[in-house]
Amino acid sequence: MSLPLICVTLTGCTVDEMVKDAARATAVGADIVEVRLDKLWVIEQEKKPDEDIKSDNDDNKKSVYIPPEFIPQSIDSVDLDSSLVSFRTGIELPVILTCRPERQGGYFPGDEKERINVLTKAIKSGVSWIDLELDIDPKQREKLVKLAGENTKIISSNHFDRLPSSPDEIIDEINEFSEMGDIIKIVYNTDGKKDALKLFDVAWRTKNSENKLAIMGIGAGGDWTRIHAPLLNQSIVYTTMENGWYLAQQGRINTSDLKTAWKLLEYN
Repeated sequence: MSLPLICVTLTGCTVDEMVKDAARATAVGADIVEVRLDKLWVIEQEKKPDEDIKSDNDDNKKSVYIPPEFIPQSIDSVDLDSSLVSFRTGIELPVILTCRPERQGGYFPGDEKERINVLTKAIKSGVSWIDLELDIDPKQREKLVKLAGENTKIISSNHFDRLPSSPDEIIDEINEFSEMGDIIKIVYNTDGKKDALKLFDVAWRTKNSENKLAIMGIGAGGDWTRIHAPLLNQSIVYTTMENGWYLAQQGRINTSDLKTAWKLLEYN
């Protein structure tokens, strides 16, 4: 059974923070890292990760995760050219460069024209992989694909801000996207077992597809297809170097925990 690529989405909102996280990812045996360029344009507002809350009807305290707040900054606050050089020289592993728009859950504060300019510079930097959303204007997307050529591979992604529809509808969508990238990445919100089973069903039914796929959820149950990615013939699995009980509720998984799970499940 072949194993998918393990990709670590780097944490942090500065070049230095991401480069340091990339070194940790290299140390645990990741295959590739994702740099979220859009996060360079935000400042993370530190919050206490766990807070004890006691309800009126319950004397027992329970931990509640409070996610950080990301404060957007001006476009000219980032020296993109210098940042791209630092990523190229400071990260040993192959890199996916992503600049996620707000419409797909990202943080880039500028307009689409400015974001296309970021993606253009990212490709010209000679990066191994570029993430291009499937909803980019077709003419603009075609230009970016042509610019990528054979040197930069393409993750064609779509982050749906809704719960998964029926498996048949999702498979139809995947088939529509089949020629649009080297790997098709499909992400839905998940809210428990019912949604997780839909995505697992989609991944199971497409495991012998000619398309290289990465199907996952954000939310409770979203990590099912990540944990069982080798069985489902997924091409790449996104992980994090973060640790915490809250990761499962977000559908995410720590890189070392994923590798341990694969070993216990005898996937490797």
